Amino acid sequence: MSLTRLKSTIKYTKKMQRKIEISVCQYRSNHRQWTAGKSKEKKVGKTMESVQSALVKFFGVVIRGQTYLNALYLLLAFPLGLFYFIFLVTGLSLGFATIIVWVGLLILALVFGAWYAFIAFERQMAISMLREEIPPMTRQDLTGKSLWQKFTATLTNSVTWKGLLYLLVKFPLGILSFVVLVTLLSVSASFIGLPFYYQYIHPSVDLTMNGVYYFNPVWLVDTLPEALLGSLVGILILLVSLHIFNGLAWVSGKFARVMLGNFSTAPAQPAVLEPVQALPALEETPEFAEAGPAPETGEEPPAEPKPLDHAI
Repeated sequence: MSLTRLKSTIKYTKKMQRKIEISVCQYRSNHRQWTAGKSKEKKVGKTMESVQSALVKFFGVVIRGQTYLNALYLLLAFPLGLFYFIFLVTGLSLGFATIIVWVGLLILALVFGAWYAFIAFERQMAISMLREEIPPMTRQDLTGKSLWQKFTATLTNSVTWKGLLYLLVKFPLGILSFVVLVTLLSVSASFIGLPFYYQYIHPSVDLTMNGVYYFNPVWLVDTLPEALLGSLVGILILLVSLHIFNGLAWVSGKFARVMLGNFSTAPAQPAVLEPVQALPALEETPEFAEAGPAPETGEEPPAEPKPLDHAI
């Protein structure tokens, strides 16, 4: 009887051990699935956050005021660059041509002062409109200097000559910025305004030697749904254009920082403390030597106090 009970106990123990092993395997499998699901959720969450951030950056360009400051800066680059180019080329040519009759020196001096003022204006405009941190044009303290010292310091300043190159290069860069700005804005406006004038669009006309004939365009918008679709395309083109404007303005700001800032001068060194000299003795001072020793009054110096007697 006891042997039968022992066998049944062993059989029951093995059965329970098997159940425990199955439960542990199921727990491990469920834990792996739960961990994989959590990591998958984290990856999906990070992906959604990155997509949301990208969408906010893409569509948020419309409500950022810096975007329109950048566009205005690019729009002003063409007229300013044209003015700088004409003024500098004409002034320098006229000044060097008439330098033999001494009038050219005055013209060159005026042109020199004007182009330095233009450099300062461009630097300030890049700081205020593009929010670009540009170092000072000069790190020398010219306070209290003479006019000739200021002139030579300005003449030897690297920003003076880098700024001249910047003013001359601003003309072709201004043309590029103006063409890109006007072209993209015109294309965007033409697509966005399609619902208002699509009914008045006609096929293109080609003139030949034999007469006039019409040809079918690539996309002829003649219905309102197509016009609305074209308007959505125009909005996308406008958003992409604004990002292109910001990119051009960023490049312009970095170029202005390199050309209009002074990086050559190192910061001032800390002052070196001089060693403190020892004060002379009282007998060595001239005042003491002139006064001489203290006069004798005939009085005896006071006696030193005697120690107290504590004995009783």
